[in-house]
Amino acid sequence: MKTKKPLRIDAHQHFWRYRSEDYPWIGTDMDLLAQDRLPYQFQPLLEAHGLHASITVQARAGRDETAFLLGLARQDRCIAGVIGWEDISSPELADHVEQWGRTKLLGFRHQIQDESDPSAFLAQPQFNDGIRWLQERGYVYDVLVHERQLPSVRAFCSRHDKHWLVLNHLGKPALKEFRKNKGAFERWREEVRELAAMPHVTCKLSGLVTEADWIRGLCLRDFDHILLCLDTALEVFGPQRLIFGSDWPVCLLAASYSRVVSVTREWAQTRMSASEQDALWGETSAKVYGLSS
Repeated sequence: MKTKKPLRIDAHQHFWRYRSEDYPWIGTDMDLLAQDRLPYQFQPLLEAHGLHASITVQARAGRDETAFLLGLARQDRCIAGVIGWEDISSPELADHVEQWGRTKLLGFRHQIQDESDPSAFLAQPQFNDGIRWLQERGYVYDVLVHERQLPSVRAFCSRHDKHWLVLNHLGKPALKEFRKNKGAFERWREEVRELAAMPHVTCKLSGLVTEADWIRGLCLRDFDHILLCLDTALEVFGPQRLIFGSDWPVCLLAASYSRVVSVTREWAQTRMSASEQDALWGETSAKVYGLSS
């Protein structure tokens, strides 16, 4: 009998048809992003690194974003599922979500990091009602904030414990500050430790290369800081609540897809057992997002 190969998933990447008005966060120094980024460009990268599928994540607000990503996913077996966008505070949330159907729609995300007052945004009664409704129906919510905003999400994560919450990009540690301020690392570590104490919160090992000073260019010290963050994530979340994601194509601003994968792979091989690596590379994301192997 043949042994079934473990599932390998890149659990965080993006697709878009680029229009500047749709993606105001793509700046003038981001030519690598200011162009269409579609499955035919990405799938050869997956295959080259022994990965089988990906989860594509919204990169802008709007129901048309969800429709676009689901349209791609339903035509492509390599897209395991979609984290879309929806107005979670809407009184019509149930009708809107029902319109999408369940095929490949795994959950939702909003750019909380861009809100002027994340605490106030997360405290809205209608928003919390919507999150409760989503969790009761098995939808995952991906949490996107900067390190300085992590205290704002602590109470939110605590009260929504009926289904998985996924912290994106390790809570975006301020890697640019690590080289000049040791307190920046200590602050992030304590904040993420408090979230990790909640067993329904998982963490994506993603998005770190662009939290460093990618305009200057990454150096060995930056990669040392990335490894420090990965070690901390392993310490506080444990090996069964970590998920690999590349953040392609955003990662290309700082490093190639191959570099992002190899940094994580080489780190995991020296810190984790074979079964723990299987969890990191696919089993945990399959469990959290409800994917079949």
